Amino acid sequence: MATGMEQLVAHTILQGFDAMYGRFLDVTAGAQDRFESQNWQAGHQALKKRISFYDHHVGLVTKQIQIMLGKRYANRSFLMAVKSAYEDLLLDYPRYDIAESFFNSVYCRIFEHRNINRDKLFVHSSQEGRIPTYPTSLTRTYHNGSGLSSVLERMLDDTPFTLKWEDKQRDIALIVDKLHQELGCALGSHPTIEMIREPFYRNKAAYLIGRIYLADEHTVPLVLPVLTNRNRELYIDACLCHVDQVSIIFGFARSYFMVYAPAPAALVRFLAELMPNKTKAELYTAIGCQKHGKTELYREFLHHLAHSDDQFVPAPGIKGMVMSVFTLPSYGFVFKIIKDKFAPQKAISHAVVREKYKLVKEHDRVGRMADTQEYRHFSFDRHRFSDELLEELQAVAPSIIKVTDDTVMIDHLYTERRMIPFNLYIEQANEADLRHAVDEYGKAIKQLAAANIFPGDMLFKNFGVTRHKRVVFYDYDEISYMSEMNFRKIPPPRYPEDEMSAEPWYSVGPNDVFPEEFRTFLLINPTVRALFDELHSDLFEAEYWQQLQRNIANGQYEDVYPYNEEHRLRK
Repeated sequence: MATGMEQLVAHTILQGFDAMYGRFLDVTAGAQDRFESQNWQAGHQALKKRISFYDHHVGLVTKQIQIMLGKRYANRSFLMAVKSAYEDLLLDYPRYDIAESFFNSVYCRIFEHRNINRDKLFVHSSQEGRIPTYPTSLTRTYHNGSGLSSVLERMLDDTPFTLKWEDKQRDIALIVDKLHQELGCALGSHPTIEMIREPFYRNKAAYLIGRIYLADEHTVPLVLPVLTNRNRELYIDACLCHVDQVSIIFGFARSYFMVYAPAPAALVRFLAELMPNKTKAELYTAIGCQKHGKTELYREFLHHLAHSDDQFVPAPGIKGMVMSVFTLPSYGFVFKIIKDKFAPQKAISHAVVREKYKLVKEHDRVGRMADTQEYRHFSFDRHRFSDELLEELQAVAPSIIKVTDDTVMIDHLYTERRMIPFNLYIEQANEADLRHAVDEYGKAIKQLAAANIFPGDMLFKNFGVTRHKRVVFYDYDEISYMSEMNFRKIPPPRYPEDEMSAEPWYSVGPNDVFPEEFRTFLLINPTVRALFDELHSDLFEAEYWQQLQRNIANGQYEDVYPYNEEHRLRK
């Protein structure tokens, strides 16, 4: 086959990627208008739409190449030449990083995830370490010559917002006080501030993100969440200047940011300097490049395997009826596979389970649902699997497990951040941590419900506790939209004998939920029961859930702040 055809295929893939990312940027660019017009529903739809672009364009390019080549694309030398030509196209390309992931996706789609050899894919980047030149300046730097208040005012005046500030001078004064309170003398008399030009939009907020150069030349992050009031005026809601505070905003249980990033690698490098505890995978995912985040996560996984020697084992906790979960003790993620057969009480299909996980990917997770990455034909070294785990996987999912002397191949799995199962955490928690955990659990359910998500199975084993002691939901096979459920109060018994009957004396529809029953199957521990009654007893009332449904129907979405109350400027 002529060299020209190999180059043509490479150009076709890159043009398909450009078309996808162009649409990605177009939707992202609309975030400011949605924020300023307070069109929160449109923001949720835009997030879902933007996620869909990737798979859609991979499919278009795949069909185009198959038409161009017919059956001739299976030749190894031809495929290697296409990859080489593609590498040449990326030498001066500003989005080489995510373009490599797009190439991988097209290749895997063409071969239906078969014939996957590392030399044919960008398992490792062809331009490791290169940071492309940003089309415009990524940041603005403000040197302090006339006081911190003046610097902050210039910074706020440079934001792209078209709305008026509610009281800019008040907010500046509050920020100055907060920074002095948090940083003290380290702030110095003339700190320099460097801010990313583009705001980060998510839900009801726009985040101004940058860093402060302290007196000793060290830096700390600076994040200023901007909200709008009822009059559509702007105000600064909080001031965050510590790594842990900022890391929570970029947490794995939150929806992706909308931030205009024509060269994501440069933006990710800057963010990594602000949050050195975050990996590339986390940061790419946080800014909406979740498919490349998946690539980076796989690279990080390979690196971890090369520098560890422990074995994969079943994950701790009560075993699920739908999913089987395993982990590497030294690794911060778990691997989840769908079982071939479910317990009788789980009347769902494999397709429905996959749809539930897709729903979570596309929905507003309000910091309470763990993000996942989906992989196909994932290969592991056989010697890293314990015999116990291998026996379990082959027993529950033989249709997707293929074992040889050297490898364990799993046709389909999800990865998810590892957490301490909530039921195990509260067994070991001291009095203060137990109270906090029960409060967090109730808040998690309430915030999910307010975002139109009913968890379905609310047993403690389906929630986890993060290193920041946040409670996060992670079992999705029974989730539904709140708007689909029918919350009812249990009707009074007709006769005294009704209460003794094994069967209910009232009709129960498939989507009926009786919140009064939550006490029975959730609150076995009397200490937990007392705390729950004190902190979240409204969850046992049908009227509470019905009111949330009315709010959702009226387009009312509760405020969920990804930072603690103590960081807010006005309590």
